[in-house]
Amino acid sequence: MVVTIQPQQKLTFEQFLDQYPEDGFYELLNGELVRILATRRHENVADFVEDALRDEIKRLNLNYRVSNRIVLATQTKAGIEQGRHPDTSVVDRTAWDSNPSAYTAFREPIQLAVEVVSTNWEDDYVDKLDEYQRLGVAEYWIVDYLGIGSREYLGNPKEPAVFVHVLNAEGVYQQNRFQGTDRIISVTFPELSLTVDRIFEA
Repeated sequence: MVVTIQPQQKLTFEQFLDQYPEDGFYELLNGELVRILATRRHENVADFVEDALRDEIKRLNLNYRVSNRIVLATQTKAGIEQGRHPDTSVVDRTAWDSNPSAYTAFREPIQLAVEVVSTNWEDDYVDKLDEYQRLGVAEYWIVDYLGIGSREYLGNPKEPAVFVHVLNAEGVYQQNRFQGTDRIISVTFPELSLTVDRIFEA
């Protein structure tokens, strides 16, 4: 669920960061500050994924950092600058540590973005997918634990799924769908032993 806070004028990404409230999570959509509100179940799923990725980083001593506070500067097909806030982000730790005093915002692509699907599912399946691909985010997960995306994505009958998109050499996402007891195959975390049903049990 999103709640739009009307600005006096269309905000730039820098203005969005300067005016970012301290009482929750927000995105910049078409120049407007939009608050992100999530259900408790949504939060449970996002937290479970975040913890699983953080545990894998610790287990293998990988040079990544996981955060749920990162905002990405993206662009739409029409060239409109957006400020997207993934539910979970994985960034190169060297890039993170390069400027400790900077906001938790990135104009450059990160390694992995995870979006847990809400009622406005097309935002994750269509808009964010396009924007993250355009930015060059190496890997993008769509976690549709409610199975509310269209049958085009989830099959018929619809079944909850995790979609993993990986950039190919041409900068285009290649999609893999995982459902039920499937183990999620990740380029970023090739040894990850995480199945879809374990995520949805969260």
